[in-house]
Amino acid sequence: MPLPEPELQPIPPSFPEPTPTPAEAEPERLSARPPPADSSQRPQPQTQPHQPLDPGAVVIAAPKPAMPIAKGLPGAGLLAHLIVSKCVDHLPLHRMERVYQRQGLFLHRSTLCDWMAACAKLLQPLYDLMVNVVMQSRSLHTDDTTVKMQELVTHLLSTARLWVYLGDAAHPYNVFDFTINRKRDGPQKFLANYQGYLHADAFSGYDGLYLPDPRTAAARIIEVACNAHARRKFYEARGTDVLPSHQALAYYRQLYELERQAKDFNDEQRLQMRQELSLPILEQFHEWLVTQRPEVLPKSPMGEAISYALNNWEALRRYTEAGFLAIDNNVAEREMKRIAIGRKNWLTVGSPRGGQTAAVLFSFTSTCQRLDVEPWRYLRDVLARLPSHPPERLAELLPDEWVQTQRTAAAAEPPGDEVTPLSG
Repeated sequence: MPLPEPELQPIPPSFPEPTPTPAEAEPERLSARPPPADSSQRPQPQTQPHQPLDPGAVVIAAPKPAMPIAKGLPGAGLLAHLIVSKCVDHLPLHRMERVYQRQGLFLHRSTLCDWMAACAKLLQPLYDLMVNVVMQSRSLHTDDTTVKMQELVTHLLSTARLWVYLGDAAHPYNVFDFTINRKRDGPQKFLANYQGYLHADAFSGYDGLYLPDPRTAAARIIEVACNAHARRKFYEARGTDVLPSHQALAYYRQLYELERQAKDFNDEQRLQMRQELSLPILEQFHEWLVTQRPEVLPKSPMGEAISYALNNWEALRRYTEAGFLAIDNNVAEREMKRIAIGRKNWLTVGSPRGGQTAAVLFSFTSTCQRLDVEPWRYLRDVLARLPSHPPERLAELLPDEWVQTQRTAAAAEPPGDEVTPLSG
C-alpha cells in the first residue's frame, strides 16, 4: 500500500514583506480650490422690552457695527484680499476683476480702485504714525524708482517717483512716499524733521540735506554712501581694464568678508572690528585709487569708477564710524525691486491721488513682509477695527505691536485649540 505524500508547508521568508497600511496605500496629496467670495450678514442684536410682551411693544435694533467703508458693501476680508493681491502678488485690478467674476462677484475695476483709495484713507492716520516712528531712527535707508503716472486732463503719461524709507531695528517700518517728479523737494519735505544718518546713493537731490545748519554749524543729516554702488562700477569696468578692476574688487571682497563674519556681532563688537580691520584696508584702497587715477582715461569705465569712489570717499567710509551703520544700501534697493516687479503688471498709477494711495498701501504690505507677518490677516483685522478704534490707542495697530498682541493671545489659548499662523 503506497504511503501518503507529506503535505508541503510553505517556507516563510527570512524577511516577510510588510502589509501595506492604509496611509501607505493612499499617499497624502495636496489639493487646492479657489477661495469662495461669499456674502455674509452679521446677526444684529435686538433689544426687547421686559416680559410679558405688550402687543404694542416695539423691538429696538442695536446700532450696526462700523464698516471699513461707510455704507459700503465690502467687508474687511475682501478689502484685505484686494490689497494683498495688488501690492504683494502684483495683480493689476483688471485681472482681479476677472478673478472675482469667476467667483460670482461682478465688480468693475473702477469700483475696486475706489475701494483701494478708501482703504488708504482709512489707514492714513496709522501711516502717519508709522512715519513719525521711522523719523526717530538713528539711521535710515532710502531709495527711489520710477512709476508712470497718467495725467488727469491730457491722459498722457509722465514719470513720477516712489520713495522708500526704512527705519532701523528699533523702528522696523518701511514707509513709502510718492512724488510727481524727482526734484529735491520730495526727500527734503519728507525728512524735514529727521536727524541722523541717511544711507542713500549719490543722487544730487540729497545734497541739500547734508548741508550744515546755520544755527548750529552742524549737519542735521549725515550721508552714508553705498559701497555696493561703487563696487558695481568697478565690476562693469572689467571689459576695458581687467587688472585694475579686479584689484578693486579684491579690496571690496575683503571688506564684505569682514562684514559677513560680523553679522551676529553687537554694535560695539562690529565697531571695534571695523576700526581695527576694515579701516586699514580702506586706507590701502584709497592710496591705490589715488595712484591709479592718472593711469586711466577719465571718461573710461575705470576712470569713472575711480572718480566716483574718490568723490564720495568720506561718505563711503562713514559706515566704520558706528556699529549700527551698514556698508551699503542694498536693503533699500531690494525693496524697490518689489515695485519694479509690480509696475510690469499694473503699469501705471492713474493720478497723484492714486500714487499716494499706492504709497500708503505699499507701506503696510512691505512692513508686514519685513516683520514676517501674514499681510492678509493683519490688514483684515486692522481694517475691521480702525473705524471704531480709539485714536489714543492707535499704536496698538502698528504691525509689530499687533503681532506681539496676537502671539500673546495665541500663547494663552488652551492646548489643542487651532491657532491661525501669524506669519507666512
